[in-house]
Order: sequence, then C-alpha cells, then structure tokens
Amino acid sequence: MRTGEDDLRELVVGNDWLTRALTVVRDSGLPDAWIGAGALRDLVWGERYGDGFDPTTVRDVDVVFFDPTRLARADDHRATARLVAAWPEPPWQARNQAAVHTWYAARFGGDPIEPYRSVAEAIATWPEYATAVAVRMDPADRLEVCAPYGLTDLLGGIWRHNPARVDVARSRQRLARHRPAQRWPRVTVIEPG
Repeated sequence: MRTGEDDLRELVVGNDWLTRALTVVRDSGLPDAWIGAGALRDLVWGERYGDGFDPTTVRDVDVVFFDPTRLARADDHRATARLVAAWPEPPWQARNQAAVHTWYAARFGGDPIEPYRSVAEAIATWPEYATAVAVRMDPADRLEVCAPYGLTDLLGGIWRHNPARVDVARSRQRLARHRPAQRWPRVTVIEPG
C-alpha cells in the first residue's frame, strides 16, 4: 500500500536539483541537518498544483540542524557559508534549531521561547502545516521524512495556519506575502482566524 511518504519521496528523489541540495547538506557535516519549509513546499506544490517546479524561484533553502554546543548567530552564518562553498547556486539559509530561543523574541517579538530539544520539535512550530515538514538524505541515499503533523496538507495542497508559534496576524502577513492561490492555482487556502 502506497503512503504519503512514498509520494513525497518520489517527488523529491525525482528532482535532481533538490537531490543535489540534500546531498550537499548531508555531506556538509552539520549535525542532524534537514531541508524543509518553503523549498520542499515549492517543489511539491509546483509539481502537483502549479506549472512545475523552478528552482530559480526558490526564495531560500531552509537548512535546519541541531547543535546545542554552538549557539551563536555567527555559527549559523558559518554553516550557511559551508553550504555555499559546496554549491553556490541555492540561496542557502542554515539555522541551528538548538539556538532559536536565543534570538526568536528579539526578531519576532513576544515572550522568550523555551529551547527546542530536537529538530522535530522545532519543525512542529513552523508557520503552516504544509511547511512543517523536512527531509534529509541518509548515508545510504535513502530519504528520511520529518513531518510532525503528517503530510496531508503538503501533499493535498492546503495552506493552513499552524498556531503553535505564529499568531493569526503574522499568519495573515505570510499569506499576503506568499500569495499561494496565485502561485499554485489549485491550492486550497484556509484563511487564518
């Protein structure tokens, strides 16, 4: 019986650009490193609900990793530079999820947040359920999937607010900025509220 993970794996492994990006991330040496959020959504929704996937339109390749021993923002910049050195083309953005609590409130406002205990815990707070998904390539070239809420919204083309960390006002701002209904005409947008 075919699963959502099978469908996601087929889309990811069938795309040379994302497969190369995953290989670069795997070989970078960043601990517990994954690619998730927008780049993954853009691939799936471009192929399923739009006019195809164009890597030149990807705003950033979100690489998340987990290293509780290196919490400085400079470490994120070094991790990003390491990825750029390996393959300059993608707009890499590496973020240590173990350090998010050190800068989140200053950047986004609100109360300080508790430190995340894992990449999966961090992914579960991402702004939409469809983007709360990440993948990585293991040493045997098998694709691993981290989807704390499952793959229904990502594979089903549903833009839905995840209230775990992002409030309704910020969710509406994201909706206006990303314009999912225009970018992927067959996506269903559930207005935050």
